[in-house]
Amino acid sequence: MTSRRSQLQEDTYFRVLRLLQDNPDMTQREIAQSLGLSTSGLNYCLKALIDKGWVKVHNFSQSKNKFGYIYVLTPQGIAEKLALTSRFLKRKLSEYDALKAEIDGLQAEVQTSAQPEAKAAEV
Repeated sequence: MTSRRSQLQEDTYFRVLRLLQDNPDMTQREIAQSLGLSTSGLNYCLKALIDKGWVKVHNFSQSKNKFGYIYVLTPQGIAEKLALTSRFLKRKLSEYDALKAEIDGLQAEVQTSAQPEAKAAEV
């Protein structure tokens, strides 16, 4: 069983890789804002992904911003994104099943609580 902290880190990696695959020319500030992270937190995450060999950084010379970069997923990064996606989906489906069971239980509780009140009103 993985810890909550490692799950959050894995989720962040997944979300960053997913965003970079779709938008490689986004700035760090844009990525951070869209994910609800601080720019420094995103920078830390990107450095980790680069160190793992999942992302490469290229200078984007056509950019309006001369400090612009593009972030490209490496073949290893694409494979890791697929593995992260699979684990993320499995975890979210499990959370959904648990939430659905809780909702069903609450609905049953409300129905059984409402039935005695209806009978009392009839009398």
